[in-house]
Amino acid sequence: MTLLAPHTVRAASEPSCYSRLVNHWVCPSYWHDRGGELRSALVQHLEITVVAVALGMVVAIPLALLARRLGWLRQGVLGLTTALYTVPSLALFPLLVPFTGLTMTTVVIGLAVYALTILVRAVVDGLDAVPPDVRDAADGLGYGPVRRLARIELPLAVPVILAGLRVATVSTVALTTVGSLVAYGGLGNLIADGVRTDFRAELLSAAVLCVVLAVVLDIVLVLAGRAVTGWRRA
Repeated sequence: MTLLAPHTVRAASEPSCYSRLVNHWVCPSYWHDRGGELRSALVQHLEITVVAVALGMVVAIPLALLARRLGWLRQGVLGLTTALYTVPSLALFPLLVPFTGLTMTTVVIGLAVYALTILVRAVVDGLDAVPPDVRDAADGLGYGPVRRLARIELPLAVPVILAGLRVATVSTVALTTVGSLVAYGGLGNLIADGVRTDFRAELLSAAVLCVVLAVVLDIVLVLAGRAVTGWRRA
């Protein structure tokens, strides 16, 4: 009778595509065994992305309106938001930690700041694209500035704003991975762990899910845009 060494028995019981002896890039066993971990990371990644982009849009709209209202401030606002985008994430997140701690809030604020570069310019460009004769017609019908903005200008600016929102969302999905610096990077946590431990299945799986998430969110925004701009098809 042949006796197997203990380490041989353990290796044989481990998944064939990821263990101490093999390290495959594509490994269905990893998806089966670590499915809960992948889902949790994906949900966190989605939550951070959606909240960050929503926060960015909430801040971007007033800034864009201010930039259009006060022409002398326009270049300053656009220049500031562009300058903020040049701050490396490896520096921005640690700078926020003393104020927000090692929390998801740190990542959300940092990503919202980056999104402003795209969103503010998209809102400004969208409002600029509204034909002057449309504004004149609205004024002739007795529309005040606020009513004209809400009923005429913003709806007509939606296509341009939506294009910027799509770019900002896809960009945020990618940047969210850097949140692993403060342990809130969603799929970025798995990517960082895969790089650190040379765990190929974990690294590839998390990277693929990032791409899939970006594509799905982009499709959702396209469909939402078509739903709210039915007047364009008409």
